[in-house]
Amino acid sequence: MMCAAVLLIALHTGCDKLDQPPQGEWTPDVAGGGTFQSEIFALYAQLRGMGITSGPPALAIHSFRSEDAQQGSTAADGADFSAMFDRFEYSASGPGIQQYWTDHYTIIIAANRILHAISEVENPTEGDLINKGEAHFFRAFAYFNLVRAFGEIPLIDFVVENAADTNVPKSPVADIYALIDADLTEATRLLPKTWGNRFVGRLTWGAARSLHARTFMMRNDWANMFAASMDVINSGLYDLSTPFGRIFREAGENSRESIFEIQAMGTAVPDDIYDFGAAFARTQGVRGAGQWDLGWGWNMATEALGNAFEPGDPRRGYTLMYFVTVTGDPATIPPNVWGERPVAQDVVGAFFNQKVATDPAMRARFTPFGFWMNIRMIRFADVVLMAAESANELGRTEEARDLLEQVRHRARGGNIAVLPFRNTTDQAELRNYIRHERRIELAMEWDRFYDLVRWGIAREVLGSAGFEDRHALLPIPQQEIDNSNGVLVQNPNF
Repeated sequence: MMCAAVLLIALHTGCDKLDQPPQGEWTPDVAGGGTFQSEIFALYAQLRGMGITSGPPALAIHSFRSEDAQQGSTAADGADFSAMFDRFEYSASGPGIQQYWTDHYTIIIAANRILHAISEVENPTEGDLINKGEAHFFRAFAYFNLVRAFGEIPLIDFVVENAADTNVPKSPVADIYALIDADLTEATRLLPKTWGNRFVGRLTWGAARSLHARTFMMRNDWANMFAASMDVINSGLYDLSTPFGRIFREAGENSRESIFEIQAMGTAVPDDIYDFGAAFARTQGVRGAGQWDLGWGWNMATEALGNAFEPGDPRRGYTLMYFVTVTGDPATIPPNVWGERPVAQDVVGAFFNQKVATDPAMRARFTPFGFWMNIRMIRFADVVLMAAESANELGRTEEARDLLEQVRHRARGGNIAVLPFRNTTDQAELRNYIRHERRIELAMEWDRFYDLVRWGIAREVLGSAGFEDRHALLPIPQQEIDNSNGVLVQNPNF
């Protein structure tokens, strides 16, 4: 039976998420989403794209560049990605950066068009205003990713009629952040606190306020970061009641932990994969054979990350997936059970990403590659740690310590013998504890590299891999430079 829904993948109605329309798909039997609903849903669909979240370009830029992840797969597969992002051999014509650039500007240009159309509506409905808030969020999200990756970039906040309209010079970073601030202020004002059961996974006030906190974090703007993150905490809309080991399983989708989660739907029809699902789990899935042929094996964790966990930390087993290479009798292949060691080919990496491991029953029913897996973008634990970090930098060390303890308390899983209370109010000591907690709690998710950059320790941590200060920013894609006829200037040192 098809449930009446537009973009909720995980309706609380008992229907199978694999039988429901995902974000990005519009059906006329659901009203109340605004006149521009179909255009907005197209933007939700674009979030699942390879250059935004699901594929090598996004994972390379956000993950491979840290000390905790690497390209993975086999030595012969994606060697150009490994050189560019694992070893910082940057090239303006290197892999991934053009798609990352193009996919984000595609969202920006579409959001501009929606915002312009809404501005011409004489009496916008409540739904229209919500659509406006969503468009502001999407534009801010895309610009935030681009400004972190490239620094100065073209600021396009107008309707693009033809390709020539986009040929504008780079704008200062401060101007890009000014637009991001304005967009997220509007999104916070216009988006609802909750959608109830109507549109699970659709953008909310909490998503906008949390993303704003993250942008303040990147700028080390402690006062605004603290205010934004505490607004989300004090709203009571989210909590840490979901066990850590459940967050990343199918049963943990859209939990009380979830603030911004991209929805996806599985399908057994190959042509529907990119229309309805996300390649996020396949890109990172175990690269093996037989029952362990689950994906490409990209974005693997390093030994450094494995060694960073405190003794007995339960999160290690829910984050890292061990593997062995089995030859000979197939009967020696371990059973398909969480925590066991799957068979793999000769991959270049210490661990697969357990946070994208999928349910064997769903793999058997549909496809081995987990296209139904939602993508967790902002979790409540991240917001709590943002509040802890900013509180500590503002000298509110007791508050910072207590916020840190909230995350560690959940992580213990009831085992008081592990993860001791960080009983200190020394600012420097607490700073190191909070940084450690961000590394472990959010391991293999999105922003470890950017944490290292904003803390000013990227060269210290990544120098042995070839990182220099100039590698904090990527070169502008060479194709964009060439097409601009001298309007667009390459970043320094490239």
